[in-house]
Amino acid sequence: MGKPTGFLDYERETAKVLPPKERIQNFNEFRIPLNKEKQKLQGARCMACGVPFCQAGMMIGGMASGCPLHNLVPETNDLVYTGNWKQAFLRLNKTHSFPEFTSRVCPALCEAACTCNLNGEPVSTKENEKAIIETAYANGWVKPQIPPVRTGKTIAVIGSGPSGLAAAQQLNRRGHSVTVFERNDRIGGLLRYGIPNMKLEKKVIDRRLKLMEEEGVRFVTNINVGVDITAEQILKDFDRVLLCCGASHPRDIKVPGRDAKGIYFAVDFLKQVTKSLLDSDFAKFPYELAKGKNVLVIGGGDTGNDCVGTSIRLGAKSVTQLEMMPKPPETRTPSNPWPEWPKVLKTDYGQEEAIAVFGHDPRVYQTTVTEFIKDKKGNVCKAKIVKLKGVKDEKTGRFNMVPIEGSEEVIPADLVLIAAGFLGSEKYVTDAFHVNITGRTNVETKPDEYATSVDRVFTAGDMHRGQSLVVWAIHEGREAAKAVDESLMSYSYLQ
Repeated sequence: MGKPTGFLDYERETAKVLPPKERIQNFNEFRIPLNKEKQKLQGARCMACGVPFCQAGMMIGGMASGCPLHNLVPETNDLVYTGNWKQAFLRLNKTHSFPEFTSRVCPALCEAACTCNLNGEPVSTKENEKAIIETAYANGWVKPQIPPVRTGKTIAVIGSGPSGLAAAQQLNRRGHSVTVFERNDRIGGLLRYGIPNMKLEKKVIDRRLKLMEEEGVRFVTNINVGVDITAEQILKDFDRVLLCCGASHPRDIKVPGRDAKGIYFAVDFLKQVTKSLLDSDFAKFPYELAKGKNVLVIGGGDTGNDCVGTSIRLGAKSVTQLEMMPKPPETRTPSNPWPEWPKVLKTDYGQEEAIAVFGHDPRVYQTTVTEFIKDKKGNVCKAKIVKLKGVKDEKTGRFNMVPIEGSEEVIPADLVLIAAGFLGSEKYVTDAFHVNITGRTNVETKPDEYATSVDRVFTAGDMHRGQSLVVWAIHEGREAAKAVDESLMSYSYLQ
């Protein structure tokens, strides 16, 4: 611990952000990091407490507390404070595959579980992590780790999201020959097409992919396994198969008028926007998707917020975001104590931008859609919405959200984006490999294991655990890599 009184001496300070009306002019990242000296002081705030929940990554109250990667947070924070940036990178590199991704998109489970967060502001661990990895890249410390010996074993990783990339990285460094198959035109999965460029610039992904290619990982795009190539052929060509296809089956809104034109799943909309930007090298913004339209986003969470921010950048006339659940409290309630994940109100960048542009928060709580209304050409033009209230089910004890009679309302809606989450794996993939699935359509394994019901086939990421965070996907990919390695070599020393 570099400075025992650091958490008392220094206030929490985070990156500066461009004003909303300035940053919505483009799709660039808009956070301006602290300078090195200020970042060091943020490292000094770490208490090096006796029980560092920040790195625990355990479940408390059904929610994750601390980093599931078990990053050595107090150690790296101390190294930031003392200015030992290379040692900080080497320490972080022991447990983390892609700090450059999580330091941009993770909700910072480590900070929510920080002891400083009990009676004050948490250590800015997420930004310390970003400072470490970007300093490492700038100084050439992030080098390709080419295995000195190859094992002769071959592995197919199906899906190139964070879990697939993490597993591929680890297995390749072990000396196995790894091929990653991606059905889209570019590698990255959720990182590439599910997260907007202003949150994660795609050149950050490309920088890491170049390193992985130099290390020996082979990437194959535009191949949809189960459609363009059979599962049987994959199993014939490779010693092991790792399914990392994500929870790609979006939850739909089944109400009258759902067949209207202009209604999209959020991930399809975000992908279309990012692909247009990348195909034109950011010379063309797809304004035709939202310009001058009344946009209705159904669903909260990160994806809903991303739809809000993206629609504003594309010139939306208005943006409304519906959330079924009540508005969260601004501070923790007694039933949600530290170090549980704080179930409190969060106003993210997209909502901040909507407030700046339209003068009000776009979120409407305890509300859902009952019908979409079409114009004469079959395009959605309005939506019927209704207020909801929580009613306790006497049999289960659960609260269900039910419509409030007489609270119906019709609002304009020229573009509807459904961000209601995901239901699990896509059926054609699980059917192709004949793997057992759970009631939630996730690929079934034994608890805390990654081998499926089919010999030589493993799984990881959202396809295994259900819709979750990038940091959990990386954790799953690394753990699955150990399981695959052990099945091939009878032991594994992967971390």
